[in-house]
Amino acid sequence: MIALEHASVKYGHALALEDISIEVGLHEIVAIVGRNGAGKSTTLKTLVGLLPLVAGRRVFGERDISRLSVEQIARLGIALVPDTRRIFPNLSVRENLRIGAVAHQPGYWTEARVLEIFPRLGERIDFGGDQLSGGEQQMLAIARALLGNPRILLLDEPTEGLAPLIVDQLVEVFAHVHRQGTGIVLVEQNLKVPMKLAHRQYVLDHGQVVWSGTSAELQQQRQLVENLITTGAAQ
Repeated sequence: MIALEHASVKYGHALALEDISIEVGLHEIVAIVGRNGAGKSTTLKTLVGLLPLVAGRRVFGERDISRLSVEQIARLGIALVPDTRRIFPNLSVRENLRIGAVAHQPGYWTEARVLEIFPRLGERIDFGGDQLSGGEQQMLAIARALLGNPRILLLDEPTEGLAPLIVDQLVEVFAHVHRQGTGIVLVEQNLKVPMKLAHRQYVLDHGQVVWSGTSAELQQQRQLVENLITTGAAQ
């Protein structure tokens, strides 16, 4: 499990996260939803150590990892696919994948297996990163992260701006990744994708958790949760 316990984070003098507690099991899909500026991306960056805590703890299993570097946290098996994707535009698909394999740990994911779930990348293997469509770039960013065989995969708005067909393909991929034993944290602005995948959801607004619950609880309180996402009104 990775968790934030009563964590607070600042951007300059302003609190970006305030007393936030979130936990993710190693074999669980957890969604973090909320409108723009709610603190979703900040939460992921805090989980991987890109942002320092001003209060609270970052925990992996029973271990306090609040003071570990980004590299040390990555070596625990935690991988982030940011919303900017961060592929190398001047390198080919093959070269981008090889960079992902530098941090390779023993496990299920190999170059052959990521090309099996993303056959389009195989067709574009010698294309430059800047020659790919938005959907192909997202596939490449996810495939590169998987080559490290992470224990937990953090995905920051992976379906934003993509065609519905590509979104459906990614949902199938995420379900497959989870079946191989990888925990997933999925950040989205709405419930459409999380409702298909997540076991639990957190709703954020102004850097605070305003609702959390299981998928069954979400089904029972869906209108309330939709209102929280849309208006940001806390309970």
